[in-house]
Amino acid sequence: MNATLTAVVLSLFSAVAYAAAAVAQERLASRSPGEGTLRLLTAGAWWWSVALNASAALLHVVALRYGTLTVVQPLGALTLVAAVPLGARIAGRKVAANEWRGTAYTLAGLAAILVTASGAAPDTVLSVPEALAVAGATAALIGTLARPGARPGLRHASASGLASGVASALTQTVTVAATDRTGPLLSVQVVGVALLVAAFAAGGLLLSQTAYRGGLGAPLAMVTLANPLAAAVIGLSLLGERLQGGAAGVLLALAGAGLASWGVVLLSRTAPAETAAHDESDDALEHAGYADGHEEHPVAAVLALEPGSASAEPALLPRQSEPGHLTSL
Repeated sequence: MNATLTAVVLSLFSAVAYAAAAVAQERLASRSPGEGTLRLLTAGAWWWSVALNASAALLHVVALRYGTLTVVQPLGALTLVAAVPLGARIAGRKVAANEWRGTAYTLAGLAAILVTASGAAPDTVLSVPEALAVAGATAALIGTLARPGARPGLRHASASGLASGVASALTQTVTVAATDRTGPLLSVQVVGVALLVAAFAAGGLLLSQTAYRGGLGAPLAMVTLANPLAAAVIGLSLLGERLQGGAAGVLLALAGAGLASWGVVLLSRTAPAETAAHDESDDALEHAGYADGHEEHPVAAVLALEPGSASAEPALLPRQSEPGHLTSL
């Protein structure tokens, strides 16, 4: 199995694990409204979701050791693709036609990207000055997008995607530098960049929670798209990654990115009211939170949770007086 195929397989398992964790958390939220942090710590389902999230993160890190940023990061959109059938099966409904279209567009776009971005396992890493320069420039851009007083929404979502993409790029540097056996395991480069990874990963999570206060649809799509864009810029400009096929390869990659982006938007904008209208009464729809016309993420949609305020707590902790929400992907 070559490096690219290994990265793709690991990314696929990571996406499925992330999607399963999201579904598990949403189900726990819908079954146990009003539970606090201490009560959740005693719930086996919550710990299963934590284990799934941790496994997904570990698989993603290993994938970054075998695949380039331009391959691994776009595959994060597979989480949305995997969430649709998982959530629909648990909710006991069929996958909607709009969801099938979004899935098809996303998969076709990712396939085009894989054809042009495939390459050998990464062996180039960011130097400490390069990592600091990337971190400084990203922090400045995030500060501009999420400046005090800005309303939560697309700007915070963009900042979250940038932070997460840069965190992944820095993670690849840590992983490759720590496993190439040419230097000490705990070198200044590994430890210093690892601290930057922790800062940007935490920042991305907090920014996404803020962005989701206005609903999941558009912010979730922006987070999903900004993440691979930021990583690809770093990979192509600083790590020597190249697209295959020359000018034709660049055009194919751009077409694939556009197609996958449209698929992500469709999946993020799935409106459950459209799929449930033939089977649910108006009263049932209103009870499920659909009557106000909000757009929802597929996982939230199939579990009858509407978008709304994100909790500041570390996991999905629903409240009876507030709508449910989805943790960051």
